[in-house]
Amino acid sequence: MVKTVKINTRVQFGGKHPLVLIAGPCVIESASSALAIARKLKAITGKLGVPFVFKASYDKANRTSIKSFRGPGVREGLEILAQIKKTLGVPVLSDVHSVADVAAAAEVLDIIQIPAFLCRQTDLIVAAAKTGKVVNVKKGQFLAPWDVSGIIKKMEQAGNRNLLLTERGSSFGYNNLVVDFKGMAIMRKFGYPVVFDASHSVQKPGGLGHSSGGESEYIPLLARCAVAAGVDALFLETHPNPKKALSDGPNMLPLAKVEEFILCLNVPDKS
Repeated sequence: MVKTVKINTRVQFGGKHPLVLIAGPCVIESASSALAIARKLKAITGKLGVPFVFKASYDKANRTSIKSFRGPGVREGLEILAQIKKTLGVPVLSDVHSVADVAAAAEVLDIIQIPAFLCRQTDLIVAAAKTGKVVNVKKGQFLAPWDVSGIIKKMEQAGNRNLLLTERGSSFGYNNLVVDFKGMAIMRKFGYPVVFDASHSVQKPGGLGHSSGGESEYIPLLARCAVAAGVDALFLETHPNPKKALSDGPNMLPLAKVEEFILCLNVPDKS
């Protein structure tokens, strides 16, 4: 039985609760653009009755190139996310890359996210867990599904069972990822809600040499497969114009296609 992880009465992961959509741009490009995207996503999900969490990174610390855009940073980025949360009344999620940032992030974020490359960093996971906040840990591309047991034990021993586990594809040779859909069922057996990252699963890490590539046309296909496999939430990166996005454009869905994307999922009724 998968436990319920609760943000508020509208957004609850696991159990018989409806599929949650975690969506937003890869990185905060500006306060105005982040708010505009969040407002549009709230309108779409509200219309369709889909529980929604807004996501955007204040710092992309694991870019391919030293010249890549990283975002506004922790102080300004958290201020922007706090304003979106207050203005729109939606929960917010962002990545935390450093133990030093955890306390400040916990004052604003409803969900603290541990990036895939950092999913084995014990001090970071424990610090996030000790805030008592919901923690979303992305399973590293280098981990087998059953290896998440180590992540779970770290969270539990830190006294926090508000855990989400995210599948985002596994490394397959060079510059490629594949998704093992049975892995989601394996992870759910540990009793925690599982999220499928439909955007980063189509990423081509470092595929453009100076940055990562991607095949965003396959996002709807993989998302439908994940829903059929019984995931509790979908993670989606979106942008009004992915070709002009400052980070991860090749694996983001155009904002204008999000409503169509949700409607194509054929989400089962869990009630």
